[in-house]
Amino acid sequence: MSALDYQRLAVLGDKVRQGHASKEEKDEYMLLLYRNGSITNQQYNDYIAGKNAEAILNAAMAVGAVLLIGYLLKALFK
Repeated sequence: MSALDYQRLAVLGDKVRQGHASKEEKDEYMLLLYRNGSITNQQYNDYIAGKNAEAILNAAMAVGAVLLIGYLLKALFK
């Protein structure tokens, strides 16, 4: 992922966490994680199909947080 993708992931994650994200923003958040390989094809497809979408999104929020922490640590120690 590019630095811009990480920034977008952070913005979208904040909106989702605060309950202000639109459906399109939630979809974009999930797509970023999927393209990065952070969630599986099955998880992404289940989310898009609406199968346990909220549970998958909540789990993806944790994955996204870990991903962002890793990015920040990497940037800090460069």
